[in-house]
Amino acid sequence: MIDIAHHTMRRSEKAITNPKELKRIIQSTQVCRLAFADHDVPYIIPMHFGMKENTLYFHCAHKGRKLDIIKRNPVVCFEIESDHHITNTGKPCNWSTRYASVIGYGTASLVDDPQQKKEALTIIVSHYAPGTVYEFQEKKIDEVAILKVVVTSMTGKKSGY
Repeated sequence: MIDIAHHTMRRSEKAITNPKELKRIIQSTQVCRLAFADHDVPYIIPMHFGMKENTLYFHCAHKGRKLDIIKRNPVVCFEIESDHHITNTGKPCNWSTRYASVIGYGTASLVDDPQQKKEALTIIVSHYAPGTVYEFQEKKIDEVAILKVVVTSMTGKKSGY
């Protein structure tokens, strides 16, 4: 179960506490920014993704900085936003932004089992093309790494609605 964090938000009137609304934002978004802690240096990357229940799935290469980092520190942060629009009011300090966003935390790991990798790839493809049925070739499954993030908490925020 994901903890919908109820910590004090500076602008509490913008907080999203309804899990269905958080799910809608996640489902309507094309990119998830995934942040890692590389010793004392932050590292963030935009990634395509899919989500099922409380787990985010990402595909990537078998080698790379993010995989090196999660071996040392699997705790990650993610950010997803949708419906982003800046309104120019003609007064530089009074512009406004309409948006909906989700920020969360979780624990990252690699999926090694070929059947679980197929399921994760199906979840990712379904995020971008709902209802698509695709048979993944074994060779392709071996060529890709699957990173999963079990979400432990998340918060939502919206403005301009």
